[in-house]
Amino acid sequence: MKEKVLLVDDEEEFIETLAERMRTRGMEVSTSNSGADALQLVDDEDFDVVVLDLKMPGIDGLDALKRIKRRRPDVQVVLLTGYATVEKGVEAIKEGALEFLEKPVDISSLTEAIHKAKATKMILVEKETEERIKEILHHQSW
Repeated sequence: MKEKVLLVDDEEEFIETLAERMRTRGMEVSTSNSGADALQLVDDEDFDVVVLDLKMPGIDGLDALKRIKRRRPDVQVVLLTGYATVEKGVEAIKEGALEFLEKPVDISSLTEAIHKAKATKMILVEKETEERIKEILHHQSW
């Protein structure tokens, strides 16, 4: 099953190049140039992972991360940045990011993070489904 990925970065050339490289690796990739547009896409579609640039005008990566996790807790987020600091990395992980990678990102590292994100999401969805089934069975009076 293909990983469904949303790439979010305000640098158009970077995001289109990265999206093409990911598509050649068998991923289904959508792109967005802003945090606001990404939030709308997350509301409208079911992604396995969102790859977010940390530094964007308007809604930045950390703010978008927080909003995505509130709306869709099972969606996994990988943050990319050209301005990595330990503090930002720690904050991103605390807010629910699965990975925090530096630009220029190594495509192998990003691909590995995306595979990990897909597996993590599948486990979360499976647990949620099991919980729902248990609750249904508990409340049924057969």
